[in-house]
Amino acid sequence: MKWFKTTHVFNYEWNLVSAAQWQKYPNESCPHVAHVDVLNRTIDPETGILTTERLITVNQNIPTLIKKILGSSSIQYVREISVIDPKKKTFTMHSINLTLCHLLTCNETIIYQEHTEDNTKTKFSQEATISAGSGLMSGWSNVLEEFSIRRFKQNADVGRIGFNKVLERFVVMAEEAQQKQKQI
Repeated sequence: MKWFKTTHVFNYEWNLVSAAQWQKYPNESCPHVAHVDVLNRTIDPETGILTTERLITVNQNIPTLIKKILGSSSIQYVREISVIDPKKKTFTMHSINLTLCHLLTCNETIIYQEHTEDNTKTKFSQEATISAGSGLMSGWSNVLEEFSIRRFKQNADVGRIGFNKVLERFVVMAEEAQQKQKQI
C-alpha cells in the first residue's frame, strides 16, 4: 500500500471555496475529467448538512500494453460522496475508483475547512491510499502501486492549479454579480 498526503491554503473564504468546488469541472487543467453526474443529494433539515453522491467519468491515459493485459479501456469511473457541514464550515469528499478495483484501489479523502487562524482563508487537506489487489504477484503489486502513486501526485498538483484558476474565475463572476445588484 502506498500513501499520499498534502495540505494547502487557499487565499479565499471557505464559503467561496465550497461553492466554487461544484464548478471545478470541466477546467482546462483537468481535461481527463469527462463527466460528473449527481446520483443522489440529500439535506438534513435539522443540521443543514448536505450529502451528495456523484459518479465521475475520467479518461485516463493508460499505456496501450496495460489496457490490453487488463482488458480495460481508458474510460474509468470514480464514486464520490461529499458532505458539507455549513455550521462547522467543513466540506469533506471521499472517493474510490470503481473501475478495475479488483486490481487496484485508490481511496481519497479531501477536506476543505475554514482556516483556524484566518477566516479569510481555507485549509485544504488531501490524503490517498493506493493498494494493488491480492490477485497480482507481490512484485507486480509494488510496481503498479509506485506507478499509480506517482501519477496520483502529478494529478493532485495539476488539479490544485486548475482549481485555483476556477476560484479566480469564480471571484470575478461573484464581483460582477455584486456590481449588477448595486446597479438595480
